[in-house]
Amino acid sequence: MADSKDIALMAHLMRRAGFGASREELEMRVAKGYEATVEELLDPDGHGIPDLDDREICRHNPGYVFPSGNQPNAMAYWVYKMINSKRPLEEKIALFWHQVFATSFIKVGPPMMMDQIQMFRDYGFGSYRDLLMQVSMDPGMLKWLDNVDNHKDSGNENWGRELLELFSMGQGNYTEEDVKEVSRAFTGWTVGQGAVGAGGAGAFLKNIFQYIPEDHDDGEKVILGHRGRFNGEDVIDLIMKHPATTRFVSRHIYNFFVGDEVQVPSWQDVAPADPVALNIIGEAFQSSNYDIRQTLRVIFNSDFFKDEKNWCSKVKSPVELIIGTMKLVKHHQRPEPFLTDIAMETEYQGQTILGPPSVEGWHTGHEWIDSGQLVERINFVGDHVGNSRFAGIRSIIDRLATQEELSPEDLVDGCLDLVGPIKVADGTRLELIAHAEANGPAKRGTSEEEKAAFTDRVTEMLRLITAVREYQLG
Repeated sequence: MADSKDIALMAHLMRRAGFGASREELEMRVAKGYEATVEELLDPDGHGIPDLDDREICRHNPGYVFPSGNQPNAMAYWVYKMINSKRPLEEKIALFWHQVFATSFIKVGPPMMMDQIQMFRDYGFGSYRDLLMQVSMDPGMLKWLDNVDNHKDSGNENWGRELLELFSMGQGNYTEEDVKEVSRAFTGWTVGQGAVGAGGAGAFLKNIFQYIPEDHDDGEKVILGHRGRFNGEDVIDLIMKHPATTRFVSRHIYNFFVGDEVQVPSWQDVAPADPVALNIIGEAFQSSNYDIRQTLRVIFNSDFFKDEKNWCSKVKSPVELIIGTMKLVKHHQRPEPFLTDIAMETEYQGQTILGPPSVEGWHTGHEWIDSGQLVERINFVGDHVGNSRFAGIRSIIDRLATQEELSPEDLVDGCLDLVGPIKVADGTRLELIAHAEANGPAKRGTSEEEKAAFTDRVTEMLRLITAVREYQLG
């Protein structure tokens, strides 16, 4: 049997590098080993982990894979991938970059958003320099930040400003003149249409990157203290050499994978939560030539990541809460009706995937929770963990039923263990035990009535546990 601390550490890894895992998966991964699991998560291709086959969901609802203008369908497709992919970090890294390079279907449409998310999957583990290049040429981003309106004789500074402020260096590390000059360097970068497919009736048109040389300002520019006839690619090289980029990207990575930080606009004025950890991340980022996979490898194997003080220290985003709950209860593991309802739940809880509120993305940490959203979160989870028809909940009940009788303490501790493991405050644990004591020991029994009563005791306790503060943390 796996050691309880090994299970807890693996659960921590799977919450941060994925969206959680069932007890069965945690035990399997502990048997494989922590370091081996990290390597499999970071390099699924190298370990023969197949991508999710779209053909099954396409047979049930082609509109999920080809949503056209249907936003809920596009959201449902990504939710299905997050629940079921055997490459969870690939989906988590896409969510991370979606938060950083926040772009919305409201302006660019669902198909381009789906293409952008796929680009994050394809390039999200590699060089940050290469990722910035792909983002700079992404049709969705070019439309979202108006670089399609950035011409040699009529500039638009939206893309140039956000590239410096939100995507690479952060406020205070560039000047207004830098913004103007960067924008000049990206003139001529726009969106066109190209045929995709085998040709003939099998081909279709889609938005693609297009460079128009005659619309590019090829004049001399001064950017970040350097002078030259720079184009967009040159700008990205200059950005990557600036030390502010390493600090800024490292803090983003820490905020998403390690511990909640203040909101991005405050980074210029508020010191990092853990400067030592941030320095380690920055050194890994720079020494690896800005390689995200190697940076994450250093993080997941570090002492600061494994430190128990960082376990369950971050407020789960709505997506993390929703997908984690689906994985816990084992719901929507195959294409099923009402998948769009699960997808739209992200909107009700304040994180509309594919539709962030602005280019700044979502405010994270404790700002995920206000009184209304907290009620929605608790009700959503309670409705699912209280449903004994779900295979994941059935598995928890069956595991607890291996004992003839559970004392109130055993019932509480068993549910806390199997739903997380979750370590709650002493006072919270005593309140849960006091509630369980009102009905005495939980007996599995032999009759259908006794089994039903045992099931009710377990699901009631699960609902109570998932309503406590600690379940909101990951």
